[in-house]
Amino acid sequence: MGVCRSCVTLPIAYEQQLINKQSSVEQALAQFDSIHWLPIVASQPQAFRNKAKMVVSGHWQAPILGIIDRQFQPADLVNCPLYPEALASAFEPIRNWIREYQLMPYDVQRRTGELKHLIISIDEHSAQLMLRIVLRSHTYVEKITQATQALQHSLPRLAVISINIQPLPAAIVEGEEEIVLTETSVLTMWLNDLPLYCQPRSFFQTNTQVAAALYRQAQTWIKKLQPNTLWDLFCGVGGFALHAAQVMKGQVTGIEINAQAIASAKRTANLLGLTQLEFRSLSASDFALTQANTPDCIVINPPRRGIGTELCQFLNQSKTQWLIYSSCNPQSLAEDMAQMQHYQPIEAQVFDMFPHTHHAEVLVLMRRN
Repeated sequence: MGVCRSCVTLPIAYEQQLINKQSSVEQALAQFDSIHWLPIVASQPQAFRNKAKMVVSGHWQAPILGIIDRQFQPADLVNCPLYPEALASAFEPIRNWIREYQLMPYDVQRRTGELKHLIISIDEHSAQLMLRIVLRSHTYVEKITQATQALQHSLPRLAVISINIQPLPAAIVEGEEEIVLTETSVLTMWLNDLPLYCQPRSFFQTNTQVAAALYRQAQTWIKKLQPNTLWDLFCGVGGFALHAAQVMKGQVTGIEINAQAIASAKRTANLLGLTQLEFRSLSASDFALTQANTPDCIVINPPRRGIGTELCQFLNQSKTQWLIYSSCNPQSLAEDMAQMQHYQPIEAQVFDMFPHTHHAEVLVLMRRN
C-alpha cells in the first residue's frame, strides 16, 4: 500500500469512501437543487480492473512491470490487488517472455531501450486477453512478430496481440501507429449479455461491473421514456446506443469520431439484428450542428473536458425533450449543465467506477423546461 499513490483514498474504509464521493458529487452539482439522487452504485473494492497499464523498466534480465515515480525509481505492481486473478496471472508469463527474447525496457533518463509499456485487457466473461506492446521504434517489430506464437503458447487465453509505436520522449502512454500481430484483432467484452467488440485502441470502461450498472440505468430511463428517436453522441463502441435499441422501437443513431470504434459498434448491431440502429463516424459537433432536426432524446458521453460551449448552446436551443449525460468529471458536467438553462436535471446517480480515488462517474437525466 502507498507504493504507486494512485489509490489516494485507500486508507479510508470503503463504505466511508462512498459517502465522501456521493457528498463531493452533490456539492459539485449543488446549484441544481431539482435533482433526485439515486443511491450510489458501489464497486468491488478489489479485483475490479479489466485493464492493466504497466510501465516496463529495469533490464531485460529482470524486467519490472509497474510504474516509475518522479525520481525515476521503478516500482513493481504485479501483486496489486486491483487486478483479478485471471489478469494478474498473465504478468509472470509475459515477464518470462521478455527475458527469453531479450526485449530491453526503455530507460526514461538515458532514452535508451525499446520496450515502454504493456497494456493488458481482459474480458471477465470469457477470460480472454488482449496485449498491447508499446515500443519506442520499429526496432523490435520483427523480433516480436516472430515471438508471437511462443507468447500465445504460454498464455492460451491471449487472443489479441498488437504493437503500438510511441516514439516521443514524453509521458504519453501510446502513439498513433498500431500493428496487430494476431489473426484476431478484437477482444469481445461482454456487458449485460451484449458483445462489445474492442479493437486495441478502443475505449472501454476499466470497471466492467460498474459499467454494466451505468448502462442498465440509462436503459431503464430510456425504456420508461420511449423516445421515437435517440442520438448517442461520443458513443465509442456503442454501449449506450445498443442498450437503448433493445428497449425502444424508434431510430437510434450513434456518433463517434473513431472509425474503428464505429466498425465495432456496427458489428454488434448486425450480430443482434438491431436494424433500427445506425452508427456514423463523425465528431459529435460536426454531426449535431448540421442536423435540421434533433431527436426526442440525446445521450451524451464526452471525455473529461465535457462537450463545450458550442454544443451546449446548440442543445439548449434544440427541441430535444430529454438529455442523458454521462460524465467522468463532475466539474465539467456542472459547467455544461449551467449553459443549458432550458433543461432541468430530474434524476442522477453516482457510479464508483474508480474505487480508492476521488474520481466519479455521474449519470444525469435532464428534461426540457
